[in-house]
Amino acid sequence: MHDDEVEVDEALVHRLLTSQMPDLSELPLAVVEPWGTDNAIWRVGADLVIRLPRIHWAAGQAEHEAKWLPLLAPHLPVAIPEPVAVGEPGHGYPYRWAVHRWIPGDGAALDRIDDPVAFASALAKVVRMLQGVPPAGAPSATNRARPLADYDDATRWAIDRASDLIDAAAAVDVWEEALAAEPHVGAPVWVQADLEGNCLVRDGRLCGIVDWGSACAGDPAVDVQVVWSPLFTDDSRRVFIDALNVDDATLARSRGAGINQACAALPYYLHTYPRIVERSWHKLAALGVRPRTST
Repeated sequence: MHDDEVEVDEALVHRLLTSQMPDLSELPLAVVEPWGTDNAIWRVGADLVIRLPRIHWAAGQAEHEAKWLPLLAPHLPVAIPEPVAVGEPGHGYPYRWAVHRWIPGDGAALDRIDDPVAFASALAKVVRMLQGVPPAGAPSATNRARPLADYDDATRWAIDRASDLIDAAAAVDVWEEALAAEPHVGAPVWVQADLEGNCLVRDGRLCGIVDWGSACAGDPAVDVQVVWSPLFTDDSRRVFIDALNVDDATLARSRGAGINQACAALPYYLHTYPRIVERSWHKLAALGVRPRTST
């Protein structure tokens, strides 16, 4: 999936567990589907999951989640991963890695959600409660949780890179409207920063949110961005926006964050991860950006 990713297979996972956590080494291993983009993920027995970064930009997530997830969990109305242990590099593997409690559930998708409006209300409640956690000492904003101006050059580069696939002029229009919107006013707030693809459902309802490696104090627009994903209908999008009292400026910035994410992901994963490609096309369509027409 990445040109410079670290090769991780079951034999390596077993060696790491045997040498560092021998009490877990005899438990059966099973690959978690869908395969993660940044982490190789296996279930360990019935109750645990192991996450091993496969790419350099995911290094540090194990420590990040071990520090912050226990502090955030008591404030939230759904399950988030419970850190059990952090492993060390070894056997040629270069990064620290994590063992968490397994959260039963399936990756959220519209056909797995019983009531999209109820799902939107439940997710808005999570975001609202997360924003209410005091941000003192929280990690500084990174990636799309930053002010849009901080990643203007990167977004224009991503749009240009995707220009053989999409209506780039329309994407630039959305981006520039987002840049022109009023920036976030006040102190940064806690954001998960990567909700799309990391919500879990059980019995058709939101039951958990995984992958908090990007969580930080930043612009709330990055979590509003989820409304442009395939998890939302027009009606449920409005419910989410209303439940959080999202103003026009924040909504515009969320559109900009969506343009950055989709334009960066579409060409990068075009031949390696169909699920992300499909989500990117959906997001671009929701933002008014069509595929490029042949001339």
